[in-house]
Amino acid sequence: MARYDRAITVFSPDGHLFQVEYALEAVRKGNAAVGVRGTDIVVLGVEKKSTAKLQDSRSVRKIVNLDDHIALACAGLKADARILINRARIECQSHRLTVEDPVTVEYITRYIAGLQQKYTQSGGVRPFGLSTLIVGFDPYSSVPSLYQTDPSGTFSAWKANATGRNSNSIREFLEKNYKETSGQETIKLAIRALLEGVGVVWGLLVVHY
Repeated sequence: MARYDRAITVFSPDGHLFQVEYALEAVRKGNAAVGVRGTDIVVLGVEKKSTAKLQDSRSVRKIVNLDDHIALACAGLKADARILINRARIECQSHRLTVEDPVTVEYITRYIAGLQQKYTQSGGVRPFGLSTLIVGFDPYSSVPSLYQTDPSGTFSAWKANATGRNSNSIREFLEKNYKETSGQETIKLAIRALLEGVGVVWGLLVVHY
């Protein structure tokens, strides 16, 4: 295996890109994040992890806005996330200037997934070690959206999903308990899912139309 995990562009005989799999392992060790889509609302929640006693907890941001109507939470390497978030924000503003309309949630998800995929097939680089949950409302639409991307560049739409530490158990909880809800019930489900998986909640972002 050692020969095949040194270069991102080399497949192993059984079809694996080990650097991508290592990036997925970094995601599995990251802070848990959960997203739940309701009928009129979409919610992001993230796990609380202990900070140093003298550290200002307000400087640790785990949910960020990409634009007025789109937010992102991620699990994995926070330094990688900063680069990806900055590039996504620039793309959102560039789109506004070019076509005079805000981006759709799917558009910016495709852009982020494209960046992640690009770093899986070029020599001299490594994959982004993070997975993202992207939520929001499309311009002039009242339908909420929730997407996930991973280090391989794959993206997909979800009704509810989780990433990061204990994401499998959180996802199982969501599969058993998810219903089409609205308002406070959607928020409660996101909180319960995080508490079920990791026991603590750092913060919630609720996006309304």
